[in-house]
Amino acid sequence: MLEDKERRKGASIINRMIGAARLQVSTFEDVEADRSATRQAVVVVIVVAIATGIGSLEGGIGNLLFGAAAAVAGWAIWAWITYLVGTKLLSTPQTQADWGQLARALAFAQSPGVLKVFGAVPGIGPLLFIIVMLWQFMAMVIAVRQALDYHSTGRAVGVVFLSAITYITLLVILFGGKES
Repeated sequence: MLEDKERRKGASIINRMIGAARLQVSTFEDVEADRSATRQAVVVVIVVAIATGIGSLEGGIGNLLFGAAAAVAGWAIWAWITYLVGTKLLSTPQTQADWGQLARALAFAQSPGVLKVFGAVPGIGPLLFIIVMLWQFMAMVIAVRQALDYHSTGRAVGVVFLSAITYITLLVILFGGKES
């Protein structure tokens, strides 16, 4: 057991991002269990935010830095909403998780988003964004299923959808319908 714990602590962020992008259940289990992976999770969120900013041609370093900060805040809020929906509203008797476990798994679920850096490529950019968003959705479902110890993928899909609706509603209330 100690050997397994030490192996997890030494796992590289790149290997974890690749595992998450490959939708490998073991990767989500790994980052869920490894409290030291929280820093890596924050880095994943920032890297994906920067890739998204570059790919969507949001000009200027200031916009990229603001986007990265907003992404970290958005990730934390999204994780709290998902945590509450998953552990209070749609929990099962097996559901055992804390916010950190779910937040780490959800951060790594964003890993496919690094490909959004190619979003500015004429012709394929918008299609690429859509494909990557669907890929990230699938990764979020797996992250939620594993972090909340669900046996049902359908329940995890429900949590992701309800959390998304709640998160979007919160953004509309806070920002008056303006994109953040």
